[in-house]
Amino acid sequence: MRKSLIFILLILIAFSSCKEEKRAIVVSKVKQASKLATTEFIIDKTIFATRDKKLLGIIKINQADFLAYSQAIVKTGINLDNLQPSDIEINGKMISLQLPHVEVINFSYPIEKYRIDYEVSNTPFLNKFTVEDYDRFFQQAEIDIRNNLKYLGVVKTTEEKTRQMLEILLKNLGYTEIYIKFKDGQLIPEIENDQIAEDTK
Repeated sequence: MRKSLIFILLILIAFSSCKEEKRAIVVSKVKQASKLATTEFIIDKTIFATRDKKLLGIIKINQADFLAYSQAIVKTGINLDNLQPSDIEINGKMISLQLPHVEVINFSYPIEKYRIDYEVSNTPFLNKFTVEDYDRFFQQAEIDIRNNLKYLGVVKTTEEKTRQMLEILLKNLGYTEIYIKFKDGQLIPEIENDQIAEDTK
């Protein structure tokens, strides 16, 4: 009876050790693929502004118009370095992953992509836009892009790409039943307009 109990315990230990080894292999392989689990988006932003010049604050003298084009380059991905062994469940050929949330890895809003349309933009003598106005428009457009990224489908697109890539990886490791979910989290820190104003003082 005692030998049978020891034998059963040894089998359970071996089984547990094998399971942990499989989990460790999956964690290692998934982390190695972290650089591939990224998606790049190019977002075009049109900036338009008008300003009226009024005499004594009542009679409109003229109107200044401003039109410009800008572009943001956004790279999103999953930080798979945050993946923990507890996020992976293995049962035979079935594997379930709970992945970290999608986040912005790099946000670029290059000034060289900021182009003023001088055919539309006009600044009458008495109602001119200043260089400070141009800078403010540029910064406000950046805020608008950053704060609206979560509505542009970048999270869903990145999740789908990551899921497809990992399904191929896990199938190559021998898993036939694969479940992948993503945790909730902030895509990118949002910026308030008054924060930009404070930074530019």
